[in-house]
Amino acid sequence: MSTPPASGTQSLAALAKADGVRFLLATFTTLTGKPCAKLVPVEAADALEGEGVGFAGYAAGAMGQLPCDPDVMALPDVASYVPLTFVRPGLGMVHCDPHVEGRPYAFAPRVILRTLAEKAAAEGTRLVSGAEVEYFLVQRGADGALTTADRLDDAAQPCYDARGLTRMYDHLTAVSEAMVRLGWGPYASDHEDGNGQFEQNFHHADALTTADRVVTLRYIVQVLAEQRGMTATFMPKPFTDRTGSGLHMHLSLWDGERALFPAGDGSPADRYGMGFSPEAYHFSAGLLAHAPALHALIAPTVNSYKRTGATTTASGATWAPRTASWGGNDRTHFLRVPDPHRVEMRGGDGAANSYLAAAGALGAGLDGVRRRLDPGRPGLGEDGLRLPRTLLDAVHALEGDDIVRGVLDAVDAKAGVSDYYAELKREEFYSWHNTVSPWEIDRYLTAV
Repeated sequence: MSTPPASGTQSLAALAKADGVRFLLATFTTLTGKPCAKLVPVEAADALEGEGVGFAGYAAGAMGQLPCDPDVMALPDVASYVPLTFVRPGLGMVHCDPHVEGRPYAFAPRVILRTLAEKAAAEGTRLVSGAEVEYFLVQRGADGALTTADRLDDAAQPCYDARGLTRMYDHLTAVSEAMVRLGWGPYASDHEDGNGQFEQNFHHADALTTADRVVTLRYIVQVLAEQRGMTATFMPKPFTDRTGSGLHMHLSLWDGERALFPAGDGSPADRYGMGFSPEAYHFSAGLLAHAPALHALIAPTVNSYKRTGATTTASGATWAPRTASWGGNDRTHFLRVPDPHRVEMRGGDGAANSYLAAAGALGAGLDGVRRRLDPGRPGLGEDGLRLPRTLLDAVHALEGDDIVRGVLDAVDAKAGVSDYYAELKREEFYSWHNTVSPWEIDRYLTAV
C-alpha cells in the first residue's frame, strides 16, 4: 500500500493505480455530518483533481443551497486519499473541499475547519486532536424495534467484557486491521458501557487529518457491519436505559513541533497543579466559557440531549457531563485532564460533525488564549455554567455567542452560515416536538 504524500507531490491517479484502486469515492459532508460522494473511475482522476466533481447542493442536504443555486464542486485533497480495497475490491476514498463558482464554499464543514486551522497556523498555533469513536452494533426488527446484534450481550455491566469482545472479534479486528493498513496507529478496541456498544481508537494527528479519519472510520465501521448483517449506529442514545455514544476529543496546542501544553515540573506558571502552561489553562478556559454554545456543534441533535440528560443507566452511570466543569483524571467532567499534554473534551457525541466539532474547539480555545481567560479552580466550570438541556437551549446559546457563531462564519462573514445552522437546528427541534410519541400516549391518554 502506498503512503499518502503531501498534496501535490504525486497525482491522485498515480496513487490510486499503485494501490489497485479502480474507483474513488470523492467525499464531503453536509453541515449535519451526512457523508456525500460520487464514485469516480480512476481514468477520470486527473479531471477530478483538476476540476472537481459537481453536486446539486440542495439535493445533498444541509448545504445552504436552493434548487436554483449553482453546482457545488468537490475538489479533492490528495493528501487525504486512502485505499479502501479491504472494504470493496478496487475502492478508494478522497476527502474534498467543496467550492462554488471557483471559491471555497462557506457552508462546507471541511472548508470551515481548514480556514480556521490556516488562520491559527498564521499565528503560530496548530491544534492536534484525537477522537474516541463509540457506536452500537444493532439489528432492527420489522416493527422498527432495535435489539443488540449480539443476543448474548446482556450483562448488567458489560464494559470491557472479554467474552463480548470475542463474540464480535471478526468485526472489531476487521476494523482495526483497516486502520493498521491505513497507517493510523490503532491501539485499542473495547466493549463500552452499554450492551452492544464498542469503541475503537487511533493515534492523534493534526485536527483536519483526525476529522477526515473520523468520517472515514464511520464509513468503514458501517459498511463492514452491514456485511455481517448488523447495523452500526453512531446515534447518541439509541436505548433509553443504556449509556449513550460519545465523540470524546483529546486536544492540545503546538507551535510547529513544540508542544504548548506542558509547563514542566515545578513551574511557577502551573497555577492549578495540572502540569499545564499558561496557554493550556487559557485554552481550557475558552472551552469552558463557550461550552453551552459549543454544544450546538458537538451535541447537534434532539437525541443528543437524551444522552446528556440521562439520570441513570442500567450500568449505573451515564458518563455524560451536565455542567462545564473541569479537573484531573475524572471522567465526570466536561474537560478531563488525563495528563499535562492534553485535555479531553467529553461533551461531544456520535452525531457530531467531526469538522465542526474540531473547528468549534479551536475557535473557543483560542479565544481563551487571546483573552487570557482563567478556568477557575478545578472541579468548577466557568461561573458554574450548566450545559444545555435540549437542542433548543443549545441553539439559544449559539445565537448569543459571537465566538462560536464566528467559527461557523469563518469562511465568509456575510454568507450567514451561523444563522442558517441555528435555524436548521431550531426546525429540527420543532419537528421532533410536533410528533406525538408513545411517552405522551402513556402519560396523557387517560390523565384527565
